[in-house]
Amino acid sequence: MRVVVLGAGVIGVTSAWYLAEAGHEVVLLDRQPGPALETSFANAGEISPGYASPWAAPGIPVKAMRWLFMEHAPLILRPRLDPAMIRWIAAMLGNCTEARYALNKSRMISLAEYSRDELVALRNRLNLQYDHGSRGTLQLFRSHKQIDASAGDIAVLQSYGVPYEVLDPDGCIGAEPGLAASRERFVGGLRLPGDETGDCHLFTNELARRLAGANVDIRYGTRIDAIDRVGDIIAGVRTDRGVVQGDAYLVATGSYTPALLAPAGIRVPVYPVKGYSITLPVANPELAPVSTLLDESYKIAITRLGNRIRVGGMAELSGFNAALPPAREASLRHSLNDLFPGAADRDASSNFWSGLRPMTPDSTPIVGSTPVSNLFLNTGHGTLGWTLACGSASLITHLISGKKPPVEPEGFNIARYLR
Repeated sequence: MRVVVLGAGVIGVTSAWYLAEAGHEVVLLDRQPGPALETSFANAGEISPGYASPWAAPGIPVKAMRWLFMEHAPLILRPRLDPAMIRWIAAMLGNCTEARYALNKSRMISLAEYSRDELVALRNRLNLQYDHGSRGTLQLFRSHKQIDASAGDIAVLQSYGVPYEVLDPDGCIGAEPGLAASRERFVGGLRLPGDETGDCHLFTNELARRLAGANVDIRYGTRIDAIDRVGDIIAGVRTDRGVVQGDAYLVATGSYTPALLAPAGIRVPVYPVKGYSITLPVANPELAPVSTLLDESYKIAITRLGNRIRVGGMAELSGFNAALPPAREASLRHSLNDLFPGAADRDASSNFWSGLRPMTPDSTPIVGSTPVSNLFLNTGHGTLGWTLACGSASLITHLISGKKPPVEPEGFNIARYLR
């Protein structure tokens, strides 16, 4: 078939690649002048299947109230008269039960584990270079209360056979030697040795370059204005460069998906949750992280990407707000300097950045068909777009191609929100 893919972030580009590999004729559209220039540009760099957990979890409402008043708050809420925000928050709170959390996490881990394996296979097949590493993720606990709270997550890891290590402070320093300088700051950690790291922007650009050789029609700098629905089908996509037509249409436009689909009568519960990052050059390799560390107290990830350190995190509900408040940068620097003092060049530009993560109320992405017969979705990955990209691309390609999917698809279909 001729498949028109809307969006050239990591989700759209991986989808285009898998569709082309499956033999489809692919057209890729994006308003930006190149790939991965928005949410995929400077994310935290972690590929963490074991930490694929829903934000909507038991106890989160209470924790959220406490986070709002922290100096370096992991959650920032900018109240506004936004019906979409209110509906999203209400739906998310409805998922903060033991039963919903267990169901959503089981779906996420199954796709994330498959996605990690697909990424490794794709990297080896194409010899992709993107500052990747395979030295695991360390979740660092600053209090014994955090260690106790990790018991539930460990039980889930055990049930899915995900390798893990529970570490004391010496074990944490063994995994991340740079932590020796901040030993008094933490009491233990949980390490997942199977996790990976990598620069999502570099990966997406590497793969996008291969798309041209795969005869994919790439149209950057093309603004997507609307999709035209005629009865039970999409007849075309209106852009500032004319109408683009195909046999099937795949929407991978992240946080902008709801506005694009609403005129076609499809409501998608995706809301932008803003995240921030800084990227600094390594000043002292012996003091720097070797892989990804998750600072549990501040919900911040610190990742080594070659000769750089990427620090990313926080969740801000403020609509489509692209501002870069100095206080957010200060929080990222605090976590880095508190745990890895002297690791980064503090005098260098931090390349302070923000991106709008497309979140669903249950944190599970929407990957599958829609009530419109030739319209498909691959969106709503939240903080896990990089982790889930290859698995989601493979899954949607199987569904568009009418083949047996590699993972159970029901939990990712938009139908769960239409019942």
